[in-house]
Amino acid sequence: MDIVDPSRREVWQRFVREGILDQARMNKRIAESWYLCRQNNVNPFDGKGKIILAAPLLAERKKRNQRLLHIAMPILEKLQKYFQETKSILLLIDPEGYVLYAKGNQQVMEMAEAIKFVEGVKWTEDEVGTNAIGTSLRIREPITIAGLDHYSVASHQWCCSAAPIYDENRELAGIIDVSYPVNHYPFHDHVLATVVATAYTIEQQFHMQAKEDELELLKHACNMKNPDSPVVICNNKGNIVWVSRCLRTSFSNMLDQSLENVCGDHWVIKSKTPIYSSVHHDMIGYRVMLQKTENHDFNFISTTFHFAGVIGKSAAFANVIKSCEKVAKTDATVHITGETGTGKELIARAIHQNSRRKNRPFVAINCGAIPKELIGSELFGYEEGAFTGAKRTGHKGKFVQANGGTIFLDEIGEIPPEMQIALLRVLQEREVVPIGGTKPIPVDIRVITATHCDLYQLVREGKLREDLFYRIYVYPIKVPALRERKEDIPFLIQYYCQKNNWPVSFSNEVIQLFMTYHWPGNIRELFNVLERIRIEYGDHIPSIPELKSMFIGWENQGEHRKSEQKTLSYREQIEKNHMMEMLEKTKGDIARAAAELNIPRSTFYRKLKKYHLI
Repeated sequence: MDIVDPSRREVWQRFVREGILDQARMNKRIAESWYLCRQNNVNPFDGKGKIILAAPLLAERKKRNQRLLHIAMPILEKLQKYFQETKSILLLIDPEGYVLYAKGNQQVMEMAEAIKFVEGVKWTEDEVGTNAIGTSLRIREPITIAGLDHYSVASHQWCCSAAPIYDENRELAGIIDVSYPVNHYPFHDHVLATVVATAYTIEQQFHMQAKEDELELLKHACNMKNPDSPVVICNNKGNIVWVSRCLRTSFSNMLDQSLENVCGDHWVIKSKTPIYSSVHHDMIGYRVMLQKTENHDFNFISTTFHFAGVIGKSAAFANVIKSCEKVAKTDATVHITGETGTGKELIARAIHQNSRRKNRPFVAINCGAIPKELIGSELFGYEEGAFTGAKRTGHKGKFVQANGGTIFLDEIGEIPPEMQIALLRVLQEREVVPIGGTKPIPVDIRVITATHCDLYQLVREGKLREDLFYRIYVYPIKVPALRERKEDIPFLIQYYCQKNNWPVSFSNEVIQLFMTYHWPGNIRELFNVLERIRIEYGDHIPSIPELKSMFIGWENQGEHRKSEQKTLSYREQIEKNHMMEMLEKTKGDIARAAAELNIPRSTFYRKLKKYHLI
């Protein structure tokens, strides 16, 4: 519908009178705005500016937006020269819809003044109806509103083109607009493109200014009087850009990370001093004085409990440590559950090291890694001549080796049924009869078991004796998956880097990539990925695409999956679907899923890789 079309006024009049609109004849965005204006009781017969800031308030608002003005003004002044021969005005608006700057043809400026379209006015849809500035502000898109596309009569004689401006953080910084009389319509064809290009130029300047601001922060750091104080310099997003000499060991790979995340349990903020730009006078960051906490119980974690791994700051893992601290003081049997790679053995060792048995043996055995024919002799030992190939001197089993200390039975669910009765007897009587022997050997042990699957589900399936379940499931501890404690990832990365003397600094973008990934292999997979990066790239940090190639289970390969769909046979696709359904049913428990489908675990893993499910 052309703006000189006589039927346009009839469309507007009917909508104003009856609220009926032929949307097929209207731009979708404009029709949407008209309905909103009618819903908000905007007066279609007015449309002049109502809220106009007094000079002191306008000056205050300009001060609040001085970074926008500092960056945009030189560009707008150049653009003004381009438009000086046209009957138009150029405007800059803040994110709340207040006009901060308006300049242009004197005659057009007088027309604008007649409808109170001036500096300091609030020019939003709620105030003056559908208009390019207010509508662009709401939809966050460039738009042109011409003549009777405006909702209120005050703007019917105008054409306006506006575009949003975003800062370096992709936050709305303001709106740029060019407005001119409707009878100057032929000029309209190229205006929106020019406005969009100008907005883009201003946005690029925001990015350049952000880099200059960080350089100024670094200069500020160089001029510090006491560089050995525990001080960090942060930008206005709260991310670290510089650390003092005494903090470089602790914060070596934490540049560009959030100060709040990095402080964790060991540091508190003592003072925070704003730093202002010497160019645009906005705040560009902080000088933060830190103080080491004497009490590391900052996030519910006790200083009396010693844990060799990374605690981090997540509440989920803090609760695990609290449970470990409580049970370590007792001799209660502990059962640890958690996915593969979450550090179940590390938790078991921590319980042992914090118990009265810490100076006695800690003996770990993976029940799933021993053939069922040998597991009895491994656990209980054997006498001389007990079977063909037995050592002449016999063999002490793991229970006897652990006497006085702790035995850790990992993957307890893999114990074969015939061994479960013997194990139950040991747990009940606290004595072991070696294979081929008759004399029981008393043992004083603390028992800790672990599994990555639902132990009671094994009872329901008849794979684990119920009486054995109740013997080992006394004090359960669930170790969260890494995806459930993602706020600890920066600390785990820092731990790996320090342990391996790897002096690299990961950017915030890289850390966010690590935080986005779902880590099916948990902490073990995280350390494997870091190891691959260290071997492949040394002290150089690879690009994001290169990093993604390091993740075995990265799932955003849409094109690869489409090509896979084409190459899989019907039978393979059915098999893949069954595997996916079973993994969902077992909540990712691969051993259970393989058992449910009656597939050997090694074959199940091979098919998971074949179908790119891991």
